Amino acid sequence: MALRFVCDGQLVELDDVAPGDTVLDFLRGRAGKTGTKEGCGEGDCGACTVLVGTPLAREDRLIWRVVNACIQFLPMLHGKAVLTVNGLGTGLNPLQQTMACNGASQCGFCTPGFVMSLHGRAIGAVGADLPVGDVLAGNLCRCTGYGPLLDAGAQHAQLAQDDAALLALLRQVAVAGPACGQARLPDGGTARWFIPDSADALATLLAQYPEARIVAGATDVGLWVTKKLVDLETVIFVGDVAELGTIAETDQGLTIGGAVRYADAHAALARLSPDLGELVRRIGGLQVRNAGTIGGNIANGSPIGDGPPALIALGAMLRLRSVRGRRTMPLDDFFIAYGQQDRSPDEFVESLFIPRPGPQDIIHISKLSKRFDSDISAVCGAFCLRVEQGVITAARVAFGGMAATPRRAPQAEAVLTNAPLSAETIAAAAQAIRSDFAPLSDVRGSAAYRLEAAGNLVWRLWHQAQGLPVRVQEVAHG
Repeated sequence: MALRFVCDGQLVELDDVAPGDTVLDFLRGRAGKTGTKEGCGEGDCGACTVLVGTPLAREDRLIWRVVNACIQFLPMLHGKAVLTVNGLGTGLNPLQQTMACNGASQCGFCTPGFVMSLHGRAIGAVGADLPVGDVLAGNLCRCTGYGPLLDAGAQHAQLAQDDAALLALLRQVAVAGPACGQARLPDGGTARWFIPDSADALATLLAQYPEARIVAGATDVGLWVTKKLVDLETVIFVGDVAELGTIAETDQGLTIGGAVRYADAHAALARLSPDLGELVRRIGGLQVRNAGTIGGNIANGSPIGDGPPALIALGAMLRLRSVRGRRTMPLDDFFIAYGQQDRSPDEFVESLFIPRPGPQDIIHISKLSKRFDSDISAVCGAFCLRVEQGVITAARVAFGGMAATPRRAPQAEAVLTNAPLSAETIAAAAQAIRSDFAPLSDVRGSAAYRLEAAGNLVWRLWHQAQGLPVRVQEVAHG
């Protein structure tokens, strides 16, 4: 089966596409659209930002997202539309004119990425309701100091977006059912990819190809290709599995499908816990949150993933599925060791359930990183304390960046449970962290720093419980 999509208003049909071929390589190579730049190759700088439009079922429109073309794989465009800076026209559009008038471009290398991020905001793409600074957090500039860019973004109004012509083209290439393709690898082997359209089809494919790599947003696997030069052989892309993209809110809690993107879950997670919403805001830039999924963040099992510590502290339950059936487990039981999770090769993350915190629960989540926006954690700490009549009746404490997996702090929890919520209890819990973890030193922080910082996060929890400002924004702005 050929790969079919629309690029800058033109139908594209490709054979011999490997699962690890990136959108950026196609744009700059085969398509000759060199306006899209290659910077970091890891989804950090935003120079390669493009817009991807997905047809909405039963609605006559596209939902647009800014994404990083460098870590998006070409098969992920099947049945979709991609818009690049080249597709905006040959002259300056109103947004580009506003940037020019504000001196928002100097060396110019990052400019196409900024243009596309702001264009997405102007046409109402996912995340368009965010402050302009948050929209641009996934784009880096080494020249302007960002002020002119923020001014240009704040001054520019909405742009009309007519998707009718694109939808007509996409209907021409629409094919019912799963999609698949293959290509020859440099070593002579065959690489193949599949795009199931249902959870049943996904389960069947995994039973047939248990060695397959499941890819949702590719925000991690993309780096395997661009940085480690891995040749992906068998890949199942799950972004089009409708059942995995659902969000359900009830009085009991929040159920999130395994392929729900962070950007789509942000509002629901913030309603569940404001601290959780603040954490999600700092997971990558908007381009990363528009691609990366909560289920993928969990299944990847990274010791520095931001989502798992918070979800563990909140008591999340994970549901796995295969052709053999379903099984549910506490999220903290899923992580066994570094690079090892409690998932059989034929299983996939179907959903995650997060219980709704009660009125007696104190929730605190903190991420420590060198940059505030779009950076990897050195330490991420999450706390959920149930306090009744001044006594902590239940405590869940979890950390990322402190061990080979995201995990709980049993010694600190034991100190907190059935103890009064007091400075003395907090001091003892902060000290107990040193018995719970023996972190490593790396470029993000030494072992000594991590232990000291983790203990200080327990104190930050205490200060928040006392009504004191603890967030960077709160302290910076009084």
